[in-house]
Amino acid sequence: MNYAALVAAVSSYTENTFPTVDMNVFITQAEKRIYNAVQIPSLRKNVTGSTTASNKYLQCPTDFLSTFSLAAIDPTTGAYTFLLNKDVNFIREAYPKPTSTGAPKYYAIFGPRSDNETELTFILGPTPNAVYSTELHYFYYPESIVTASNTWLSDNYDPVLLYGTLVEAYTYMKGETDMIALYDGKYKEAMGQLKRLGDGLERQDAYRNGQVRVPVT
Repeated sequence: MNYAALVAAVSSYTENTFPTVDMNVFITQAEKRIYNAVQIPSLRKNVTGSTTASNKYLQCPTDFLSTFSLAAIDPTTGAYTFLLNKDVNFIREAYPKPTSTGAPKYYAIFGPRSDNETELTFILGPTPNAVYSTELHYFYYPESIVTASNTWLSDNYDPVLLYGTLVEAYTYMKGETDMIALYDGKYKEAMGQLKRLGDGLERQDAYRNGQVRVPVT
């Protein structure tokens, strides 16, 4: 289901034609609800960067939402060290002197950058003693179907996107309570199936976990 097909389906289900700006709001709101409820492959992104010697801060990507993992790569051996996530207070107390340097072991989300309050920064502990390459795996919102035409979600499991958008659209219309409940029920059913895929099947295999078996009675 591409963008045009989704718009046509929502208009057909609701028997209403919405302004494009409103339809796009319905879709993007549904997408964000879905993306915050289940971890699917398209939500993962990785980026490489580098620290600066004697600088305890590391800039976050502009589309960063949360961390899956952050690793520092030894400049001599190339070995990966995955940093442990801590609170800023822990790092401040463990390494009270920013001039105390070493190989980074910990990181925390420090807060908005001084030059851009909408973007975040990592603080490292201890302060890097050299230039370390870094590899960050993180959660972000993938491009919306509103601008991408097709997405992983629309290509692989579009029912949840359709019913999520219908809930937003019918709520906007102040539709009948029973129909909103129907669409919401369909959305939750589809979400449960998507969670089975993203949070279940994609995190195991038959070799380690065995195949799904239905009890025989």
